[in-house]
Amino acid sequence: MDYYKLLGVEKSASPEEIKKAYRKLALKYHPDRNKGNKEAEEQFKKISEAYAVLSDKEKRQQYDSFGSAGFQQRYSQEDIFRNADLGDILREFGINFGGGRATFRSSGGGGGIFEEMFRQPGAGGRAGQGFQDFRQQQQVKGGDLSLELPITLHEVLTGAEKTISLGRGAAAEKVSVKIPAGIETGKKLRVSGKGSPSPTGGPSGDLYLLIKVEPHPIFTREGSHLTMDLQIPYSSAVFGGEVEVPTLEGKQLKVKVPPGCQPQAKLRLRKHGLPDSGGTRGDLLVKIVVAVPKDLSEEQQELVEKLKKTGL
Repeated sequence: MDYYKLLGVEKSASPEEIKKAYRKLALKYHPDRNKGNKEAEEQFKKISEAYAVLSDKEKRQQYDSFGSAGFQQRYSQEDIFRNADLGDILREFGINFGGGRATFRSSGGGGGIFEEMFRQPGAGGRAGQGFQDFRQQQQVKGGDLSLELPITLHEVLTGAEKTISLGRGAAAEKVSVKIPAGIETGKKLRVSGKGSPSPTGGPSGDLYLLIKVEPHPIFTREGSHLTMDLQIPYSSAVFGGEVEVPTLEGKQLKVKVPPGCQPQAKLRLRKHGLPDSGGTRGDLLVKIVVAVPKDLSEEQQELVEKLKKTGL
């Protein structure tokens, strides 16, 4: 779904413009004003979802960064409607909430976006009139499944498409999943409808893939930056020189080490790290490690002794 088109606003719309657009559409499609009209109920559900996302600064930023498909992979229905309070707007329609908070939450038993709509004190825990029968009409959704999905650091850099087998043997279903560039360990991707089947003929649950970025033998991740250790001889630390630095793409970059370079100093190679959520690449930080040889030739030992006498 294109949330901006649903609300009829531009991508640059201000929070007030988004609120005004939702108020107008919610008044038009509110189920209390369209009794028995399933299309109006469905449209009201869609515009409420759009407003829940676009009225939240963080969710809107994620939606703008990853687009509809990428956003839906990252946010479940429960995430989208968590803490969304539409009561202030809907009260303007003359609906009496009795002081209750209008909240949108995912139902614990599955089946329907709204777990609790316009709950009113003193109503015996029942939903407000107009949505009283809404949940009862929803078919029970199947349970969600969770799987760990290991990916490489190179796949974080470029993004990837991976195929997952659900089930065993010849009956296993192949599911293709797009891995967005820059994703981090602990993030979840949602594959709609690939969870457990519904026991009552309703929609299947969703599949959630928990991302785990595997360790790399050379590079360590720090947000969108990469770090690595680079050993150089003592003479290069003193006099400086040119060294080759590997990148995650497999290139070898020539980098100048300044004279008098200290151990643990860091050389920054800009735009050779990982992409962030907006697609901007971080840096590669090269930590200098001065190599101390364990075995010296006779000539080297004599030279080191001379250096020692000079105070080096």
